[in-house]
Amino acid sequence: MKETIIALLEGALDHLRQQGVLPADLAPAIKVEPTRDKAHGDYATNLALMLAKPAGRKPRELAETLVAALPESDAVQKVEIAGPGFVNFFAATDAAAQVVRQVLDAGDAFGRNLTGQGRQVQVEFVSANPTGPLHVGHGRGAAIGDSICRLLEATGHDVTREFYYNDAGAQITNLARSVQARVQGIDPGDEGWPEDGYRGGYIIDVANAYLAGETVHADDRHVTAAGDPDDLEAIRDFAVAYLRREQDLDLKAFGVEFDVYFLESSLYEQGKVEATVKRLIEKGHTYEQDGALWLRTTDFGDDKDRVMRKSDGQYTYFLPDVAYHLDKWERGFATVINEQGADHHSTVTRVRAGLQALEAGIPAGWPDYVLHQMVMVTRSGVEVKLSKRAGSYVTVRDLIDEVGRDATRFFLAARRADSQLTFDIDLARSQSNDNPVYYVQYAHARVCSMLRKAEAEDRAFDHALAMSQLALLDSDQEKAVLNRLARYPEVVQHAAEAHEPQQIAQYLLDLAADFHTCYNAVKVMVDDDAQRNARLALGLATRQVLRNGLDLMGVGAPEEM
Repeated sequence: MKETIIALLEGALDHLRQQGVLPADLAPAIKVEPTRDKAHGDYATNLALMLAKPAGRKPRELAETLVAALPESDAVQKVEIAGPGFVNFFAATDAAAQVVRQVLDAGDAFGRNLTGQGRQVQVEFVSANPTGPLHVGHGRGAAIGDSICRLLEATGHDVTREFYYNDAGAQITNLARSVQARVQGIDPGDEGWPEDGYRGGYIIDVANAYLAGETVHADDRHVTAAGDPDDLEAIRDFAVAYLRREQDLDLKAFGVEFDVYFLESSLYEQGKVEATVKRLIEKGHTYEQDGALWLRTTDFGDDKDRVMRKSDGQYTYFLPDVAYHLDKWERGFATVINEQGADHHSTVTRVRAGLQALEAGIPAGWPDYVLHQMVMVTRSGVEVKLSKRAGSYVTVRDLIDEVGRDATRFFLAARRADSQLTFDIDLARSQSNDNPVYYVQYAHARVCSMLRKAEAEDRAFDHALAMSQLALLDSDQEKAVLNRLARYPEVVQHAAEAHEPQQIAQYLLDLAADFHTCYNAVKVMVDDDAQRNARLALGLATRQVLRNGLDLMGVGAPEEM
């Protein structure tokens, strides 16, 4: 319906340009939005207010001229002018109801489009250090990142999901020493325990597996434990592989898979870090001071220059990030989105500055970032901080075990990424309308129940009859559902462009609310065949859109609850 109104307004503008009412070269972006108050129609535009100045007319006067120039259309019941010059459109019932036909004809494809035109997009998300189980923050990144990928795919993009393993550096050495201490029978607090050792119970599991000589399969490689308690390098390789496998199992339980697993260590093994440093030096953007090598990041918008190589010869963490992103660019990814925790905020400017300093043709502001805030988990109003598995933090697996995958994914992706999130375990487990995922899934299950009842009463859905009687969907509650269904493709498009899956979550809640209200106000199983089938068709269309939207969030659509 929105597209129909835009087309009508474009026709009116053409007419007014031809009549000299508007400048011939005036080509405004037409904005049509759903109204908040249905007493003011279904859709509204502020076009007359936008064009009043270039047209040299008062907004309301121009609105009257614009309405008079609108082409005839059976899709619009009436048009009204409100306030200083807003134009409100009331959709004809039959035209609005045609969205039911569109949804049922398109099925799973409803809401999808090809605006991405197959353009390649790489989305990096989770990218946890392989030093322990995935915590709830990683879970939020996984839920948001995977939903962004699904949205991009729904808009025609060719998406590559990538996980970057930070398997090099001090934290990996610390991991190896922690496992070695456990292998040698040293406990936290004992003499010989590493100062910053990892204390979680999972370290004991790694140590026992190492002593047992297990073989671990992680992605495309496998590592067999040497069993030697003094071979720190062997312990390091085994521990990293073991925890990579554990993280992969966590992600699979979460319904998240990746196309590429990239190892930080490969950047060193292939000489890409050294090559990046050499290139930065050659471009003249570095200098030495106090025995360290610095990059002039202030030349590219940073608030101060940054150390690339410390006086002890070790690289700072942002330098391999620059090398890694150069590798992404050289792999042909013109569009890259990094979904990371808010603690990476300081690295955004540094990485972008480093990439500009390479003078490799990379555009300023590349790559894109989506940064999520922290998650606090509560039970009975009290923060939950400890995990039997990890020892010091709540893991993704903890949440899945507590409330299930669907609730975990929905809750973690249903708020703006840049807002802090409180994950209420009690709410996520409850079967009530206060639980957002239950509320949405129940709407889907309710339609399924409605259809089962029709079948049991020997009044099964008649598609042909329903399609011929859609004009009967004329109550205010039914119109609300119809208008909401019609907005779904636009919501998908906007959510994909903004990289904001929470827009889908909010839409699903609104659609579920409209449907539940309609279900309670309008009886479906009436004796009149035409009325009943039209209403069943509305239910079917609602079910389809709910399922489509839930799929974009990686959440199931149960038929019974």
